[in-house]
Amino acid sequence: MKIKKQKENKTKNEKLKKHINININFTIVAIVLIAIFCICVTPITLQNDTYYTIKIGELIKNNGIDMMDHFSWHENLSYTYPHWLYDLCTYFIYAIGGFKGIYIITCALSVILGISIFLVNSKLTKNKSISFIITIGAIYVLKPYIAARAQLVTFILFIWEIFFIEKFIENRKIGYGIGLIIISVLIANLHVATWPFFFVLFLPYIAEYLISLISDIIIYKKDRELVIKYKIKVAQKKNNLERVGELQTKLNELEDKNIKIKAKREDENNSYKLIIKRKKDVKFLIIIMIICAFTGLLTPIGDTPYTYLYKTMEGNTTESISEHLPLTLINNNEAMCILVIFLAILIFTKVKIRLSDLFMITGLCCLMFATRRQLSMLTLIGSVVLTRLIVEMIQIYTKNNGLKEFEEAFKHIGVVISLVVLIGIMGYDNIKPRLDDKFVDSKSYPVEACDYILENIDLSTAKFYNEYNYGSYMLFRGIPVFIDSRADLYAPEFSGNKDEDIFSDFINTSSISKFYEDTFEKYNITHVILGKKSKTNMIITKTHDENYKELYSDDNFVVYERLNK
Repeated sequence: MKIKKQKENKTKNEKLKKHINININFTIVAIVLIAIFCICVTPITLQNDTYYTIKIGELIKNNGIDMMDHFSWHENLSYTYPHWLYDLCTYFIYAIGGFKGIYIITCALSVILGISIFLVNSKLTKNKSISFIITIGAIYVLKPYIAARAQLVTFILFIWEIFFIEKFIENRKIGYGIGLIIISVLIANLHVATWPFFFVLFLPYIAEYLISLISDIIIYKKDRELVIKYKIKVAQKKNNLERVGELQTKLNELEDKNIKIKAKREDENNSYKLIIKRKKDVKFLIIIMIICAFTGLLTPIGDTPYTYLYKTMEGNTTESISEHLPLTLINNNEAMCILVIFLAILIFTKVKIRLSDLFMITGLCCLMFATRRQLSMLTLIGSVVLTRLIVEMIQIYTKNNGLKEFEEAFKHIGVVISLVVLIGIMGYDNIKPRLDDKFVDSKSYPVEACDYILENIDLSTAKFYNEYNYGSYMLFRGIPVFIDSRADLYAPEFSGNKDEDIFSDFINTSSISKFYEDTFEKYNITHVILGKKSKTNMIITKTHDENYKELYSDDNFVVYERLNK
């Protein structure tokens, strides 16, 4: 019997060891495939924000942070340095590896983002296969947001914030609380515009806690229970045993009724679609949130973490920048697919959703419809909720067997090979159109025009009028600009100049709602650089405006000297 038992234990240990090895192997395969796909979707061509990021990082390294602008020719403009730490790090990367170094780091951050989504989902749902599928889908939707910008770093921090919040609520380990504080400090210094969103992610959990607290008081009549207990104490002091007996009977009846209600609410087969649980450790999460509110002071940019969002909302810059405009659902296939999947699961299946998850998705959807860039946050944070719902759906309809079979199927060598081929095809399909791309797109940025300006025009006396989208490249080349993609800098809420709204003047001029000559005269413009297809250039060309002498022209850009200055 002893020998037989030893053999059984040995067999069990071998099976367990084999199971662990298979799990580890699938995890490695998943991470490698995610990394490959993330690299394939990372763009080679740099975005306009990257150029001013490099120059500001160089300025910080050489001169520190003085809260003033040094790259436009407008005088005495205040600048908030909203992502000073990211700018500084980007400059060091550029100083070491140039544009290639920035591209490599962007690929690395893209890979870290993909792996983070996979690990957070798999750790919170205990399912690797579904997490892998959701991660690939999330990265596909996030393609337009993967660029050498501070937002890529904050995406990584936000997905880990969700992990730390849920783990802290689950077991209240102080390490998770410290992790949340560190994330808050990093976001306040890396990308201050998104710092308020750090606190938004706490709200669904706090709201669920408060609602569960109130609902428990109402459903279980706890106020009535407290009143009866108080009356019992009064009756006991008066030695009124008959009254005590009556009250105790009422209390027992109420407690029995509450036990039945509680059993019905906790029954997995009940008809409720919402799961409302009062997690006691949420009150400690509120303390962590309050502590994090003071981390905005741990920056060299003053009160910017507390005032940046308010000033942005107060101004009109968000009304004119594409990514800040409201989302039109019919024009966005990715957003429609995400919403359809969520609604289909919640409406047509028996899956129940946690109240905090419902608040999270609803809130993110509202933000997405208000400003289209928040599709990225719905995709990022929504991936955790969606993975959880799909895992629960499979468990409900297969009684857990299907989930195990699904997991086992993904570990089969044939499935792994199929996944490798599929990711390879998807990756190639994404990278093929960009194989000939360069770091700087000469069709979008005036590369040769800047060469001409630097060689032939005295920048100490010149005042260039330029357009928003390539101003950052011009300042990167050392040419003082009229405007660039630091929109907040040119709005009176930030610039400190209440008399001039440079941003609005540019928007009105470029859209020809304001005569360009009026703007040029107001700012004493000496030279103009325009895209060949811009409305302003078309008017100058068609009207043969003699006040503008063409100095340089190529296929995409033209440089004029304004004669009557």
